[in-house]
Amino acid sequence: MSRAQLTRTGILRMALGGGGAADPLLPAEGGEGGRAPFLLRALRIAVVVCLYWFTSIAMVFLNKYLLDSPSLRLDAPIFVTFFQCALTAALCLGLSLGAACGPPCPGLPALRLDPKVSRSVLPLSAVFIGMVTSNNLCLKYVGVAFYNVGRSLTTVFNVLLSYLLLKQTTSLYALLACGVIIGGFWLGVDQEGAEGTLSWTGIFFGILASLCVSLNAIYTKKVLPVVDGSIWRLTFYNNVNACVLFFPLMLLLGEFRTLYHFDKLGNPSFWGMMTLGGVFGFAIGYVTGLQIKFTSPLTHNVSGTAKACAQTVLAVIYFEETKSFLWWTSNLMVLGGSFAYTWVKGLEMRKVQEDPNVKSSERNDTGV
Repeated sequence: MSRAQLTRTGILRMALGGGGAADPLLPAEGGEGGRAPFLLRALRIAVVVCLYWFTSIAMVFLNKYLLDSPSLRLDAPIFVTFFQCALTAALCLGLSLGAACGPPCPGLPALRLDPKVSRSVLPLSAVFIGMVTSNNLCLKYVGVAFYNVGRSLTTVFNVLLSYLLLKQTTSLYALLACGVIIGGFWLGVDQEGAEGTLSWTGIFFGILASLCVSLNAIYTKKVLPVVDGSIWRLTFYNNVNACVLFFPLMLLLGEFRTLYHFDKLGNPSFWGMMTLGGVFGFAIGYVTGLQIKFTSPLTHNVSGTAKACAQTVLAVIYFEETKSFLWWTSNLMVLGGSFAYTWVKGLEMRKVQEDPNVKSSERNDTGV
């Protein structure tokens, strides 16, 4: 994922898969979908998966254009991220106002800015800013084809932080899968260096993005009670806080001066692309939730791994790049390790859920 695919996606995924408030825009469990004919359900799942793939891949390519296009020549990554956060907050507010004017929708709460709640969410917002900014900066400095490998250590940080902060141990098979991911990451870095396309700045931000994604999931679980378990309120406050905090960053990095001298600042097509990027960034959370609802968190992770593979192949074809055998091997190692980890954790979760001697709290702590 890019600003990606992990900005609001990680938050929404946790809420849907881990007991957060129900999403009013998603189909209810046990409704007509459960009684639909097999062919209709299969078609519905195929449409949802294709929608997730299209939204996710399109967002990465669009963000790459906004962040590092030779034709656009806009060196203001913080501004791009700020605009997307502002648009997300506006869309959340718009949906809330629309729900207030239409039929009652208890799952979609009325949104208003409470300074006390905003301060409580601030620690998470700091991690959130680190996540979305480092994701975009990684994409700016590395190619789309290498982007998945560049920020592939999220799973490894999940295991590490689970042990350091939550004192949760990980099975040997899951650790072996993490070892494959680390090996693929280092092989990918080596091959990028051999081809002369390695950016250590991009690698740094990729590692930072992986760390922030893991921290974001942990802090989200702690902060959700502050917003009454509402993922919409949390998304709103996170993005409003981010907009405020981005201003001094843009000032410090001189991006206001860059924007002043930007020759396409009054170009409608530029703002159209910026708006489209923000809409895709908002939509990825929704389509991720749809995919989880119609399949499962485990299937969603498998679909995300397959999507990353397709994204890499498309990037190599679109940018007319030539990659070595070992470069492809590094990608396969990362994808294979990620799939193996998902499969192992899925089996472990199933065993825990089927064991009547396991406490319910331990079941909730077992993730995919």
